[in-house]
Amino acid sequence: MVNSDNLNSMREMTASEASRGFSAVLDLVEHGETVVVTRGGRRLATIAPATLANGAELRSVFERWHGHPAVDDRFVEHVESARDGVALELDSDPWLD
Repeated sequence: MVNSDNLNSMREMTASEASRGFSAVLDLVEHGETVVVTRGGRRLATIAPATLANGAELRSVFERWHGHPAVDDRFVEHVESARDGVALELDSDPWLD
């Protein structure tokens, strides 16, 4: 496990390490750390503390975006198109090459 000294502490571990010690992973996350899970040097997942949200904040978001031209009937299609355009192989550790 590699630990960096960020304000929001982040650890990196392999998928094997995470699976063997998943309870420990959850303990880290519960204490505010973010865990990046890798396989073959590629980031697979980020496990982070759940964000706290409440109804008032959600309502505020909806009110800010209400009537926004970017949110139309094709919004979901635009998001899916953007996701399809991302090349996962580009999200690897360049130092492992």
